[in-house]
Amino acid sequence: MLKDNSKEIFPVVDECGNVVGKATRGECHGGGKLLHPVVHLHVFDEEGRLFLQRRPLWKDIQPGKWDTAVGGHVDYGEEVADALTREAFEEIGIEKFQPEFLKAYVFESERERELVHVFKTEADATAPKPSSELDGGRFWTRKEILDSIGKGVFTPNFEKEYLMLFPVE
Repeated sequence: MLKDNSKEIFPVVDECGNVVGKATRGECHGGGKLLHPVVHLHVFDEEGRLFLQRRPLWKDIQPGKWDTAVGGHVDYGEEVADALTREAFEEIGIEKFQPEFLKAYVFESERERELVHVFKTEADATAPKPSSELDGGRFWTRKEILDSIGKGVFTPNFEKEYLMLFPVE
């Protein structure tokens, strides 16, 4: 069975994104709440639908839940923009895209703290091709997303981020 590499090295950062150290994935996800950077990419199609990935059951955080199209860690020594490009290709196979920076914020759960760098882009509806790292993906309408929030379908991080970025009017 696949599993996350608990020995992978992540940068530890302050809330401004300055690297102040390094730690393993296991240390960052094991309840120590070491702040580490991640990237998220929201991928919309021309109809305004949002592509979401289904997290594999072997993931150490939120297995089996639907989540942001692209979400991944910034490796130690890697720039945020490079991590975004790498993760977009690894997870959904898109290479040439124009990311628009939306915001950075701190997300905290019972196990971890992440400095989330959020971007969005538009892609042709046939462009995202979920890799073997994922358990699939599909485009969702805003109504489908709003109807599913709070029902255990999505990761808590996705729900919080979606409502923060795209609030209900």
